[in-house]
Amino acid sequence: MEDGGKSDVPKLPIPGKRNILITSALPYVNNVPHLGNIIGCVLSADVYARYCRLRGYNAIYICGTDEYGTATETKALEENCTPKEICDKYHAIHKEVYDWFDISFDKFGRTSTPEQTEVCQAIFKKLWENKWLSENTMQQLYCDTCKKFLADRLVEGSCPFDACNYGSARGDQCENCGKLLNPTELKDPKCKVCQNTPRIRDTDHLFIELPLLKDKLEEYIKETSVAGSWSQNAIQTTNAWLRDGLRQRCITRDLKWGVPVPHEKYKEKVFYVWFDAPIGYVSITSCYTSEWEKWWKNPENVELYQFMGKDNVPFHTVMFPSTQLGTGENWTLMKTISVTEYLNYEDGKFSKSKGVGVFGNDVKDTNIPVEVWRYYLLTNRPEVSDTSFSWKDLQAKLNGELLSNLGNFVNRVLSFIAKPESSGYGSVIPDAPGAESHPLTISLAEKVEKLVAEYVEAMEKVKLKQGLKTAMLISNEGNFYLQANQFWKLYKDDKPSCAIVIRTAAGLVHLIAQLLEPFIPSFSCEVFKQLNLPPHFSLSDERGEVLLASRPWEILPPSHMIGTPQPLFKELVDEEVQQYREKFAGSQADRRARDEAANLRDQLNKTKLSDAKKQKASSSKSGGKPKPQPAADREVTMARLDIRVGKILKAERHPRADALYVEEIDVGGGEIRTVVSGLVNYIPLEEMQNRMVCVLCNLKPAKMRDIVSQAMVLAASSSDGSKVELVEPPESAIIGERVTFPGFEGEPDDLLNPKKKIFETLAVDLHTNENLVACYKDVPFTTSAGVCKVSSISNGPVR
Repeated sequence: MEDGGKSDVPKLPIPGKRNILITSALPYVNNVPHLGNIIGCVLSADVYARYCRLRGYNAIYICGTDEYGTATETKALEENCTPKEICDKYHAIHKEVYDWFDISFDKFGRTSTPEQTEVCQAIFKKLWENKWLSENTMQQLYCDTCKKFLADRLVEGSCPFDACNYGSARGDQCENCGKLLNPTELKDPKCKVCQNTPRIRDTDHLFIELPLLKDKLEEYIKETSVAGSWSQNAIQTTNAWLRDGLRQRCITRDLKWGVPVPHEKYKEKVFYVWFDAPIGYVSITSCYTSEWEKWWKNPENVELYQFMGKDNVPFHTVMFPSTQLGTGENWTLMKTISVTEYLNYEDGKFSKSKGVGVFGNDVKDTNIPVEVWRYYLLTNRPEVSDTSFSWKDLQAKLNGELLSNLGNFVNRVLSFIAKPESSGYGSVIPDAPGAESHPLTISLAEKVEKLVAEYVEAMEKVKLKQGLKTAMLISNEGNFYLQANQFWKLYKDDKPSCAIVIRTAAGLVHLIAQLLEPFIPSFSCEVFKQLNLPPHFSLSDERGEVLLASRPWEILPPSHMIGTPQPLFKELVDEEVQQYREKFAGSQADRRARDEAANLRDQLNKTKLSDAKKQKASSSKSGGKPKPQPAADREVTMARLDIRVGKILKAERHPRADALYVEEIDVGGGEIRTVVSGLVNYIPLEEMQNRMVCVLCNLKPAKMRDIVSQAMVLAASSSDGSKVELVEPPESAIIGERVTFPGFEGEPDDLLNPKKKIFETLAVDLHTNENLVACYKDVPFTTSAGVCKVSSISNGPVR
């Protein structure tokens, strides 16, 4: 089976049917998607794709990971691996997250494929032949330290627009004001790798001439934005681009990881990711079917619907259509674009780079079912303005809407039918003659018919939140209908009327499950299971299923035997909400540090208890308390080292030694130590400033080229000695707190005796492990905030 449980046989457009090609913005592969990413593109598109299938349209849903570009190269540098290894790792993570969320792709692919290269280069050649490309020498930032041109995402600085002036704008786009930028426009630019200031150098690149394509583009936008009912935020963003004036845009980059440019002069360059990524929709479709042109070059028979967050709009309404129009080929251009604003987290913003918020891989650990997550995100979909995720609001939606309204209605109806015949219907749907003349039933049917029409209208216009709200109103009406009829009394006093009410209500249960399948498919599957029906969902005009909504008593046949009713939702209590708020507070790094610290505290407590028992046994044997040992006689363990959390306040070059730094380090309690370190050849001076470090404080002071070093900063080195990295405590560790080693308790020596070589004896077992944690043997360097780590050196000695 292909992704989402689809047939292995690829679907192709069918003449005479509505053929709908659905895409969602390709999620970038360098990180785990958070809830804002999920609602912004893949989940919204999934709802619409499921709706199209429900209505009997011939629809396919295409997506995949966007894998080329600077961010992948940067992530590979961080994780000390190749870009391909990064892509393989995170593609699998994305796929696992989307599978858990029941996202029903027809194809979930990736852009680092031969098909991407083929399609991308073919489009480029057409643009070149049609003379929509130009060559230009441009000024680009070059880092002398890293010895390379810096791609835009490897540069950060202040936004050049005075109204914004955001201090952490990227070289390609300011996240604060949304303006697209060139790296040379940034104020006070810095290389993200080494933090040095780059210089401007000339380099030749290729450009697409958007100003020359303006007339074709404006004609397309004017016609399609109306016909395709573009969302208002998409129209506003696009008009702002046109109003500000189109500029030529560079389509090549000085990178290695990307689609190579098929031109002799530019063969060492790759295509810019903005140019290459939207073409991924096409190449992923070509991986789905070799007859991909029937979808992508068939505008007479195919409608293209695209879903994304607002930051992606210009690439889909200006850049990609310009590329398609420039080829002169008969491309299927986007008809409808559905754009979301931002979903914020509690009191701040979701952030992949900072690890803030609830991420796709977190939700599985909450024991909150997928249908609850999907429902909450979709009711909170930021269609017009930014919305906010909060745990209290999720609790309110689950308990007040899913449990009390929807779950309660379904369970009341099915549980009553399942009761023995003495008090119910023995699990059999009753016949209901006379329903057409039952006043409350006719009133309900009129309301339901109207609501179903409103649901269809909203969904056709891709107003997903309105569609969900309308479906839930039918559940409301069902509950009111049960209460107004007091079916439990009717069963005793008027069995024919009771049968009408119950058969009608059972039909509503079936209808609601159909309408909600695009939103919460696992719920609908469970309802159909309890109805003893196969999970086949259909609301087709051709089969009269929409019309049947006006006669809900006819939806389920009499004598049909249902399955076993079960509660569909579980209450979320205040204690659980508080636990989740605490668990997901701060960044992902903070959470890992808290978890590690908690685990180590447990381990430490067990060790202390074990040591106390041993000491008590030893004391009882000797008939009294153990005598304290003089320092010279103590066992050589890590307890004798006074390693503290310190912060470098200032670092500078040693005035008389080229390879040495002199640091002023705060080691707590108002004590500042002068430390001399041989790190000049390994760590740039800029990176030594304001660093959290692990400091060995009870070494005998030593004079190093006329400056007395009063401690030692601990660092790890690679096996070949070419690389050195500082051992760093968590950012939230307390300056001056002692770094401990669970299982090795006791006060440190006031001053280590250099003749006893205590540190030298212990140092042979100091190293980093495969998880980059600094350890003594297998015991980690531990603080109250978590363990101490290095950036990238695994299995290296620590000194």
